[in-house]
This record gives sequence, structure tokens and C-alpha cells, in this order.
Amino acid sequence: MRRIVGTELPLILWIWSVYVKLSGGAQSCDEVLASPLPYSAFTSSSVLAADFGAGYAKLNRRVGNGGWSPSDSDTYQWLQVDLRARKQITAIATQGRYSSSDWTKHYRLLYSDTGSNWKPYRQDSNIWMFSGNWNSERAVRHELQHPFVARFVRFIPLDWSEEGRIGLRVELYGCAYWADVISFDGQGVISYRFRQKKMKILKDVISLKFKTTKGDGVLLHGEGQQGDYITLELRRAKLLLQINLGSNQYGSIQGHTSVSSGSLLDDEHWHSVLIERYRRSVNFTLDQHMQSFRTNGEFDHLDLDYAITFGGMPVSAKPSSGGRENYIGCMEAIHYNGDNITNLVRRRKVDTSSFHNLTFSCVESRTFPAFFNSTSSLQLLGQTDEDTVSVRLQFRTWNPSGLLFFTPLMPGGVEVSLVEGKVTVHIYVTLGKNTRVDISSGSGLNDGQWHSVHFLALEGIAMLTINGDEMSTVRAAIPIQIRTGGDYFFGGYFPRTDLSPSQRLFSGLHAAHTCRYPDSSGPLEPFRVTCNMMEDKVWTTIVNDLPAQSPVSSGSRPEDKTVLTLNYSMSAEQVNAVTSSAEFCEQHVAYMCYKSRLLNSPDGSPSTWWVGRGNEKHFYWGGSGPGVQKCACGIERNCTDPRYYCNCDADLRQWKEDAGMLMYKDHLPVSQVVIGDVHRSGSEARLTVGPLRCQGDRHFWNAASFNTPASYLHFPTFQAETSIDVSFYFKTSASHGVFLENLGNPDFIRLELKSATVVSFSFDVGNGPVELTVHSSTPLNDDQWHKVEVERNIKEAVLRLDKVHREAWSAPPQGHIHLQLFSQLFVGASGAQRGFLGCIRSLKVNGVTLDLEGRAKVTPGVNPGCSGHCSSYRMHCQNGGKCIEKYNGYSCDCSLTTFDGPFCNEDVGGYFESGTLVRYDLMSESSSGVPSAVGNLTREELSFSFSTSHTPAVLIYISSKTQDYLAVVLRNNGTLQIRYNLGGLREPFTISLNHRNMANGQPHNINITRQDRLIQLQVDHYSTVSYTLPEDSDTEFNLVKTIFLGKVFETGQIDPVLIERYNTPGFVGCFSRVQFNRIAPLKAALRTGVPSTASIQGVLVESNCGASPLTVPPMSAVFDPWQPDSGAQFPFTEERVSRDGINRDSAIIGGIIALVIFTILCTLVFLVRHMFHHKGSYHTNEAKGAESADCADAAIIVNDPAFTETIDESKKEWFI
Repeated sequence: MRRIVGTELPLILWIWSVYVKLSGGAQSCDEVLASPLPYSAFTSSSVLAADFGAGYAKLNRRVGNGGWSPSDSDTYQWLQVDLRARKQITAIATQGRYSSSDWTKHYRLLYSDTGSNWKPYRQDSNIWMFSGNWNSERAVRHELQHPFVARFVRFIPLDWSEEGRIGLRVELYGCAYWADVISFDGQGVISYRFRQKKMKILKDVISLKFKTTKGDGVLLHGEGQQGDYITLELRRAKLLLQINLGSNQYGSIQGHTSVSSGSLLDDEHWHSVLIERYRRSVNFTLDQHMQSFRTNGEFDHLDLDYAITFGGMPVSAKPSSGGRENYIGCMEAIHYNGDNITNLVRRRKVDTSSFHNLTFSCVESRTFPAFFNSTSSLQLLGQTDEDTVSVRLQFRTWNPSGLLFFTPLMPGGVEVSLVEGKVTVHIYVTLGKNTRVDISSGSGLNDGQWHSVHFLALEGIAMLTINGDEMSTVRAAIPIQIRTGGDYFFGGYFPRTDLSPSQRLFSGLHAAHTCRYPDSSGPLEPFRVTCNMMEDKVWTTIVNDLPAQSPVSSGSRPEDKTVLTLNYSMSAEQVNAVTSSAEFCEQHVAYMCYKSRLLNSPDGSPSTWWVGRGNEKHFYWGGSGPGVQKCACGIERNCTDPRYYCNCDADLRQWKEDAGMLMYKDHLPVSQVVIGDVHRSGSEARLTVGPLRCQGDRHFWNAASFNTPASYLHFPTFQAETSIDVSFYFKTSASHGVFLENLGNPDFIRLELKSATVVSFSFDVGNGPVELTVHSSTPLNDDQWHKVEVERNIKEAVLRLDKVHREAWSAPPQGHIHLQLFSQLFVGASGAQRGFLGCIRSLKVNGVTLDLEGRAKVTPGVNPGCSGHCSSYRMHCQNGGKCIEKYNGYSCDCSLTTFDGPFCNEDVGGYFESGTLVRYDLMSESSSGVPSAVGNLTREELSFSFSTSHTPAVLIYISSKTQDYLAVVLRNNGTLQIRYNLGGLREPFTISLNHRNMANGQPHNINITRQDRLIQLQVDHYSTVSYTLPEDSDTEFNLVKTIFLGKVFETGQIDPVLIERYNTPGFVGCFSRVQFNRIAPLKAALRTGVPSTASIQGVLVESNCGASPLTVPPMSAVFDPWQPDSGAQFPFTEERVSRDGINRDSAIIGGIIALVIFTILCTLVFLVRHMFHHKGSYHTNEAKGAESADCADAAIIVNDPAFTETIDESKKEWFI
């Protein structure tokens, strides 16, 4: 045996250590990144003192003052970590400041490569808010659903300790990141040449990352002489993928397919793209958002010639491909079908001859965009007393109007605004005689794209140029001398002056929810609340006086309970006013325990309860719901001890916590907490009750529809002797009508629509009638919502329309001031007046919202609610989605459908690998929020789509707590069988489709409906067929228990035929649109953010490959060549059919008929393929091996040695 010499052993050990490091690194990306950094790597917006500096904000460190705290605790503070290089971040953790009352409850995360252009972390399509800490010591870690790559990371505190201030210690987890970066200048193109001149590609996997400030440019392009092509390009800042797998010269097959994704992708942030194609199935993923589709046409292969290019079009591209701009920006991690293109470029293995200067670094932009809302502006210092004003800027918005910038003159000002999609400039001087010059240019500039503006005023001339187009330049003479005033204000807001620009506010994002408190016009005294407007929703916050983690002391006697009483910053009536008018309220509660039970004591009675609104006792805790004596862990089934429903009920000698949100609005707020298990030796507890948080206004959509001119609602007399405060919204298509009226003698008040553009408010307090009118510049009978506001007191009266038009009237110094009314308050018609036709909502009278809906329910001629957006857009909520009215629009509720998306039109499906199953437990607990189907069913409906080429398989199995079940299986020969066992029969009732192969790789739709004994079955687009259960069969599906997809994994007695014949190895293929009654088990399994009882075993990848839109109209039974018999044979056994599926009694006759049909079909196939299946001028010739190939394309590849590498891939099973 050869001996290892001394120099070889270290080499072997070194190779082994490198292998271990590489193999370990490939499996884990969870290194500590922040703690090893120096103090200087941490910066912040401010610090409270030197020993509260940002460099002390390292997890579990106690140096300095134990962490970072800013000088002020507000939402403008931030803590930043510089990782010194780009890293991949997979998790984050936070802690409060050591041994203090300072911690951060909620925060957001920003990241950047440059430290100046920041991107918020998003999850579930929203800017994500992370939950932080509720004490100073416990670290809270979050695994990121979408890991990101960045050098700089910022923490933005949103909410912090009530008794302290912002305090933070942080940690980042991840690993090193490295990728070749290539900078494209719009000239250079990477050309990756194929190994052969012509490629027939069955499968593609293409990925890359890009970053740019240009909204147009080709990222990749490949084409073939037969007309096939693939192009990925930016077009108007959206990503557009175009694929054509082949069209024929007669036009009967059109293969062009185009799909777009994303918007505003020219934001100088990295975006990742992944294209996966197998045959005609394509997954197109942009920044974790995946679209699945099938290409048009009938061909499976992408025929490309010579090369595929990255960064632009090749010089040899066809003229039809021209006219596109090359890409300007950066790309990294370019991979094409297993080849690392960026690495090949660095190694000079691909053609880069078109680059003048090839660089492997990304030059950062010197300019960065800034976002403005209606209360933000940017003030820049300028020069005073100059004779020239010159401003250049770029903007993009979807809002038609808003202020772009303003600068004062001496005296006067220049205002540049966007007005109805046009840029308009107002120049005015207020010295002596007022002088004003207006010029405008452009149109449709509120399209979300970048547009440039250049304004120049000097020597008596003003010029405005849009998008650098000299043809758009507008010039105007200025009859005065320009003298600058100094500062420039950009955006929608600036300090008010005595000037009067026409656009004070930028029409940016408007919150759909409001934060309100009653004013002096209502029945309650005014009170102060806190409005949190930093989140996606606006929250009204009411604090209490209970400190966080308040220690709970025991009573003097063991049987005594400890009562903690909470006092809020307002009276109980005022708190009730907030909760009653809110749409949603929540309150956080937390119970920290050390050998202290919470809800379930040994005798079953709760140890602790809380008292809410109306002094009612409640025995549930945060994270649970009314009527369920559980904590959050009991609902989620992850308590410390599974025998109990709260962590604290395990009664352990260690600190545990039960925390969560109380969200049943009618029970809030918490006024008392009664704690009973702290008297034992060693028992300790700490209680936290957070502030009451409410959002929304449930009165905002309280509406009524007036259907006839004589219809009205009546309410008690308006008590308004000295003050009137009325507001409401209306919409109508009529030009006249009385909104409301209250009469006296001779006093009265009346609000009415006088004409299509005039609203009137008239009243009389004894001094004679007074009428205020406002005129709208646009018609008010446009069937859109308009707001009317009226105020009247002893000094003046004011009428406002849509917060724009206003009319005021001052009361005379002498005369009557008291308004005396005696009739009822009429909303709508009154007496001889012609009533209002249309809708009125959110009617408030002196601070009280009138219940229009409640009164309309009992009033003829008036309907509750209003036919708002849903009446116009319900058609867009597809597939059974429910249209939900919103404040300024509508949404589609898809929760009871198998579809998803804004309009419930996106398939939810998944690909099942061998052994994968989905289990959905049907629960009876109404508090779980999960739809329930438990019970004895006499009717059920099951529908789903699938595609597979593997048999046998259990498609769906629905079990019960008895022996009842429903099963849908694929047998060995690919035929479908439905098995019903409802009891009363020796064998299950079976429905077999013996002459139809469903395992042909094509999508199939199945719908099964049963009502008592009648079973109706529809397969694909064929007509529905009815079957009848035998008389001996029961008709109730008793105690339905579980739904299984793909495989059965159930305890108890199961039909042995299912297990022995169909359950192994399991379903392999695609499922979608799975629904049993109102339950969508597959959708529930794939939507992890929605509470459900669904679970997954094995590998399940989301895809809609199991569904396909129906392109063939329904076929009647008369013309269906595969129509099954009208009744099922019972019982059915597979042994009655021979293994080759042929009935031997009619073999001879069948053989003769089959031979004739086969001859005719062969002739027709030959003619059809010859006439229609040409790809351009290319003729598809059947070659040897065609009989074993899936299509003619594959047959040619089998016999062409040049395509050996490509066809080998087709032998594998691929899923996209």
C-alpha cells in the first residue's frame, strides 16, 4: 500500500476543510452580522446623550447606557447599521435598552446599497410593520419571508413604551453576498452564442437582477429564423415578457404571447426576475410575485438561432424587432439555462465586442427621487434680488392636479402646478396694480411616468418646456421686471403667506380612514385623542394609567382576588362614543406568569377574568374570542403544555407569557382585570394592558336611497336654537330636490339642490328668510358623491360644498337669534316640496349621526344603503366573489371562492410531487374563524381541476367520524371513478367513466353535486349526467371530518380498495380550483397568512397548471362520442374489464370498425399537418421514433444528434 508523504496530508486536510465550509455555507445563511461591527458602523438620527449612542445598540450588550435612545421619541427617529459591504439579510432581532423602561414595540425596516436611496421592506404586498418588544430584556427575532441584499439597514421606530421612550438593541443575521455586476451604457450588448447554430429548446430557466433609472430598454432577446422569439424588456417602467413558440404561415396558429408585471421599476433599486418555462407552461416571477400562464399556439419548443443577447437587440435582429432602446443600467447574477453569464463575461468567454468600456461595477446615480404627500415640502435656499428664475425638475404622479413648486417674488410669486394633467405657470406681482401671467404646456402628464419641467423667466420673457421637447416650449411676455425673493418650495405644502396661489396642496395620497373626536356641536364635551397616521390605517389611540408589566400583589387571604382597575384619559361615555362609531377596535393584553395560572384552574373555573364595556365579565384572553375560554396559544395549538389552552396554565416554575389582541369591539375597553392565582408561595405575575386603538368610521357609509319624489324619512325635531351643524354626502342624477327640512312658525331651515350646479341653505329665525347658495363649476347631478356642510350660530352662517365652494353670511347686530322649530325633521320630501331622488349618507346633525339605514328599513319608498360602486363594478368580481363597498371604491371578497386576486380571477393551484398531500380538518368551533362543514349533510358540491399523466392516484378523499366517505380516484388505465359510501350498502356506490383517459397530461374540470339520492356529474365541457343512489343507501353524509388531496393519511377504518390500489405512490401533477361546499382547502393551504386548519405534507409548489380556460363550448349528450351510460352499474369492480380495456365479446366487430376509423384518421391527420402545422416556411417531417414521441417536434429531436443535449432534459419530470 502506498504511504502518504508529509506534504500530501496537509493538502488533503485543507481540501477537506474547504469542502466542509462550502457544504455548510450552502445550507445556512444565519451568521451574526451587526455585533462584530465597530462602533462607527452604527449611526442614528439623534442621541439622548453620549452614552446612549447608536454604537451601543448591539443585541445583548450592556455597555454604555445599555442601548440607543434618541433625543426625542417620535416617528422621525432612526437607527442605521452599515455592514461595510453588501450582505444577504435573512433575519432581524431587537431588544429594548438594558434594565430600563425603554423599548420599541413596532418598527419598519429600510435598506439601501448607497445609504441615500432607501427601499422599505415589503411583505404581502404591503410595507411591513414588525412587532418589537414589550420589555427591555427579551429579544424578539423575525425570520424574513423575503431575504434581501443591502449594505445599509435602517430601523424606523413606530411605537414605543408608554412609560419610557424609544430604546433599541438590534442584530442582523445573514451571510456574505457576492455577484458579478455589469454596467450597461446603452451601447454594449452581451451576445451568448449557442453550441449549435440552431437550438430547439424545450425548457428554459432564466434569472437576473437589474437596477436602472430608465423606464425603457431591452434586457434580453433571442430569435430564430422560423419566427420564434423571446424578449424581456422594460417599457414605460413596466417589465414586459414576450414569447412566441411558433406561428404558421396561414395564420391559423398565432403563437405570440405577451405578459407584463410590475410598475415604476426605474427606481434605482435592485429587482429580481425569474423565467421558468417547460413546453407551453411559463412561470414569470418579479420580486417574489409570480404569474403563471400558458403560451398561445400549439408548439412546445423555442427555436432560436446562433445566440441570445443581454442588454439590447443584436445588430442582426430582424427589422420587425427594431425600434427598441438598449438597456441602460446595471445587471447582476445573469443565469441562462444553467450558465452563469456574468461570470462568463468576466472570464471573457462571451462576445462583448460592442462595449466601448466594459465595467464590472455599478455607478450609483447622483440624483434620487423624493416622495411628497399633501403635508410635505422641500425648502431650498435661493438668491435674493436676482432678475432670473430658472428651475429644472422631474416628477411623476397619478394625480391630475397639485403644486410642483413655488417661489416668492419681490413682491408676488411664481407658482408651477399640475392642473388636470397640464403644467401651468402663474406669475403674479402685487405691487400697485395686480399683474398676472399664465402659461401652460403638456397634457396627460399624470400617467405615472417621469416628466421633466424647465421654467425660465428673464428679461421680460417666460418660457416653459416639457420633457425637453423644444416643440412644446411655450413663451409669454412679462410686463414687469422679475426680482427673486429667495427661497424655493417644492412639493405640496409651504408656510402660508399673504399670497394666494391657486394650488396650495399637492393632490397626493389621501387616507381612506379618518381619525376624529367629537367637537362642541355634539352631546359630549370635546376630548383629546391621539391619532397615529404613520401606519397604513389611521388609528385613534386612548391610553390608560396601568404601567406596562405591572406587578400583581396577592390579597391578605388566600381566597381574595387582586383587582386592577384601569382609568382612561376620558370619561366612559366618551370612550363608548369612540368605540361605537369605529369600524374596528383592538387592545393588547399580556400576562407574564411564574407559577401563576391564568384561565383554567384545576376545578375548571377561571382563575382570572377581565371586565369590559357594560361591566360584563369575560373569560377569554388576547388572541382568542368571546365564548372560548382560551388564550392565543390555545387557538393556535402551540401552548407550552398541550393539555392546557394557555401557557400560564401549565403552572411552571419559570416565566411564561400569554399575550394577544382583544378585538371584539362591543366588549372593549378593558376596565378591570381580576387575578386570582398569586396567593400561593412563589407565585408571581405581571400584567400589561395596552391602549385602546380604534380605526374607521362605521357611520361613514350609513346611507339611504330615495326612489320617488314623495319619499322621505322623518326624525325627531331638530333642537338647534342657537347653533346648527349639519353635514352629509349626496349623489343624484336629478337636477332638483330637497335634502332636509324642519319647520316652525315662521322659523324654518331647509337644505336643497336648487339646480344642477347650485346648493342652497335657507333659514328664518324671525328676522326674515335668509338664503345662502354655492355654485359649482361642474354639474352636481353626475351620480358622484358630493359633500355638503352647514354651520349656523348667533354670529354667522356658513355653507360649504365639496370643501371647495363656500358662502358665508353675518348675522345682524340686532334681532332674533333663537331658532324655534316644532315639526319633525324631514330628510327628503316635505309638504308640497318636491323631494330628493338619489342617495344620502353619513348625515350628521349637531354631532349625532342619524341612522338612515335603520329608518329606511321601515319606511316605504326608501331603501337602506345605496347602489354605489358595486352596482357598477359587480361584474368585475368574478367567480362568485362578493363586491364590498369601500369609502372611495370597492373591493372583491374572494374568501368563499377558490380564486384570488383583486377581481377573484386568479387561479389558486399547486403542483404535487410524489407523496405530497394536503389535509384540511373540518372543525365545529365557530370561534376559530374557519368555515365549518361538520354535520350530517344531505347535499354537497365538490369541484376541482387537475392534470396528470401518472396513475393510479387518489385525487380527493373526504372522510368522516363514521365510515361514510366520498372518494375520487384515477385507476390504472387513467379512467376516473367516484366512490360514495353513505352507509346501508355492502359495497360503495361507484360511478366509473370507463372510456375516457383522464391521465393524458391535459387539464380536466370535475364537478360533483349530490342532493339526497340524486348525484350529478359534469366532466370538462360535456353535459351533466345524473345518477341515483340505490334505495338501500343512506342519504346523509354523517359527521364529515377531513378533506385529503393527493393521498390519504387517515386513522381508523378506510376502504381497503383505496389503500391497496390507488394510494401509492400518490398523486403527481397539478390541482386547482378545489372547493367542497364553501371550503377551498388547497387555497387555505397555500395562503399561510390566513387562519385555517389546512396542513401540507411533502412538497407543494403554487401553480395554476391544473386549470385551463374552457375554449370548447358545452357538448350535448347526443353528440358526445364518449358519453357514459345514463345509469351506473352497481356494484362495479375493475375485474369486469380486462387489462387492455377491450370487451372480448365484441372484439372482432370492434377491431374491424377500429381499423376503418384508424385509416380515415391517419389520412385526415396527414392532410391537416401538411396544411396547417408549418412554422413559417419550416416543414415538420415525421421521423423515426415519432410513434413514441409526444409530438412531431420531439420526434425530430430524437432522430437529430445535434439535439441530444436538449432532448435529454425532456426525459426528466419538470414542473414550472
